[in-house]
Amino acid sequence: MGNLKAFMLPSVEDEQKEVIISDRFKEGDKVIPFKIKVISQETNEGLRKKASHPIRKNGTTIGMDFDTDLYGKLLLQACVVYPNFKDAELCDYYKTKDPLDVPGRMLTAGEYNRLIKEINTLNGFTDDPAVLEDEAKN
Repeated sequence: MGNLKAFMLPSVEDEQKEVIISDRFKEGDKVIPFKIKVISQETNEGLRKKASHPIRKNGTTIGMDFDTDLYGKLLLQACVVYPNFKDAELCDYYKTKDPLDVPGRMLTAGEYNRLIKEINTLNGFTDDPAVLEDEAKN
């Protein structure tokens, strides 16, 4: 058996990364990066639960419906540290009371997709298991 200390790591949610989503967001000549973070599987499960709703027929739950659009918005909000989409000034500027709507109004479709791609990569959603296995062997 190996040393259990190898599994006793700091919280994954402490890991952050700055990413340039667009050169449109500038302060003077300096492009301002977004700051994103890793979420734990426990947090991810909570997001998935928020995006799931029971399907009822004749008063009986017959299954669950998963809203992928809502999940994507919740994931983005949970992983973006800066800018804070919940900020009242940002919400007011983009004419919404719902912070989940801010990124969709702030970003172009391409910028939104780049942000999602960066979040997915940072959280390991896009890792190829074969590549990870080869890395572990080396």
